[in-house]
Amino acid sequence: MARDYELDDVDRKILALLIADAKMPYTEIARKVHVSGGTVHVRMTRMEELGIVLGSTLRVDYQKLGYGVSAFLGIYLTKSSVSDSVAKLLSKIPEVISIHYTTGNYGFFARIVCRDTQHLRDVLHDQVQLIEGIERTETLISLEENLNRSIQLL
Repeated sequence: MARDYELDDVDRKILALLIADAKMPYTEIARKVHVSGGTVHVRMTRMEELGIVLGSTLRVDYQKLGYGVSAFLGIYLTKSSVSDSVAKLLSKIPEVISIHYTTGNYGFFARIVCRDTQHLRDVLHDQVQLIEGIERTETLISLEENLNRSIQLL
């Protein structure tokens, strides 16, 4: 497939519907977009092959599952050349749910969820801060998330 593929209105409408409800059946999407179910399937397959669609996810309320502390970690690296190995090791820590390579003071900015502040301390002390290449971290505990959404395509 050509890498310079440009999305058309049908693709955008399909994506917008799935962003709003990832569980929406292709048949319902087809009805709303006025195309066949096969067209939706072919379009989605093409967008997956091109890396536009990376899969689907399930949003979970971690607090309701007993993970009441959400925090952001500003991670200082000893040098930028360790970024790949640090990211690989951070990704092995189950409580780390996102990692961003950044500009500015931090090498990485990560999000972590824990049961409580003691659990957070343990993860930081016994796992994160022991990773070779991490100089130090700064932790910001989230008091409340007010918004978590996808971008509107239409």
